[in-house]
Amino acid sequence: MIKSTIRKSTYQAIYRLLDLVSPVPFDCGNLCNAACCNCGNDDEDLGIYLLPGEDKLHLHDESWLHWSSEKAEDFDFPDSWKGKVYFVRCKTPPICPREKRPMQCRTFPLTPHIDDNEVLSLVWNDTALPYECPLIEEEFPLDPKFIQATYTCWKHLIRDPLIYDLVKQDSKDRDLEE
Repeated sequence: MIKSTIRKSTYQAIYRLLDLVSPVPFDCGNLCNAACCNCGNDDEDLGIYLLPGEDKLHLHDESWLHWSSEKAEDFDFPDSWKGKVYFVRCKTPPICPREKRPMQCRTFPLTPHIDDNEVLSLVWNDTALPYECPLIEEEFPLDPKFIQATYTCWKHLIRDPLIYDLVKQDSKDRDLEE
């Protein structure tokens, strides 16, 4: 397993902070029938990788999650990632324990970006998705409290060298695509 410098208590604090905010002041799932939660219900390839150390917050026998582990070296993770990474799929979409959603679900539709000057910012998640997100497609104005909380959380998370490497790699890939 990949070792993270992020403590379980830090992840818990990050989750609590993000529990207090939402991208928009209504359930955005009503715009698209919870496309991001429902997509891939029958497809074992669709899910999300947990960040290093994030697995400390989840039990492997939780009834709403299907777990698998993969070797980081077999996928497009940074070279610093050695060992197992956890991949989870929701078994009960679109219903999940909201307070237990993985980090990258919590901060969607934003994603962290580190520029050439090492400045962290948040950008719209432009990853190829198997669905359309109205928040992204229509660039809905997001709640400033959500943006600030998301930024604060990623600022803490990138202190971990492995998470920093991931965000930096994703940022470089994003810049190359533009």
